[in-house]
Amino acid sequence: MRNIFIITLLLLICSNASSDQSDKYFHIGKMVSYDKKFTLYFKTRENAILARGEDLNYVTDYPQDLYLYDHKLKKDLPLISYEWFPNKAKLFLMDYDYPVFPEDFAYYLLEDNNTLVMVSANKNISKNLTFDIQKKELRSNDRSGKLGFIISSYAKNCGYAALDKKHECNLFKPLISKNLIN
Repeated sequence: MRNIFIITLLLLICSNASSDQSDKYFHIGKMVSYDKKFTLYFKTRENAILARGEDLNYVTDYPQDLYLYDHKLKKDLPLISYEWFPNKAKLFLMDYDYPVFPEDFAYYLLEDNNTLVMVSANKNISKNLTFDIQKKELRSNDRSGKLGFIISSYAKNCGYAALDKKHECNLFKPLISKNLIN
């Protein structure tokens, strides 16, 4: 039910907003880490993929995989790719019988600069996933309740880090593929 609300909210924002407006709510195509050590971005594959859909089979023209660009090493590293992701995700999404792509999710990078919370953005998936960037490990997020922040199109985290600190607000915008908007 929550995923349906999120999907509806994402679609409304995307359909009513110009690209300038949607940039306020989403990182479209790429996201720089909080510590500026790496950038997450979607890279388009060279080949189309034939996939089984809920109502009919479809061809996904040039799907996108999630990559990490390490600013120190100046290297691109594949992070979440179609080669392994659908099979691994299937272990956690037992109630969903169709293939999922890396671009089907909105990615929230947590403040630890290591954890990605993955929320389904366009398919009827009832479970959120987490991805550990350092270990390159996909897990199901079985925690009920908060994920460290409230998931919506974007989330604000405001408050005092300590008594001697100033009041600060952080804005958590999800990383989405440009294919998700189109």
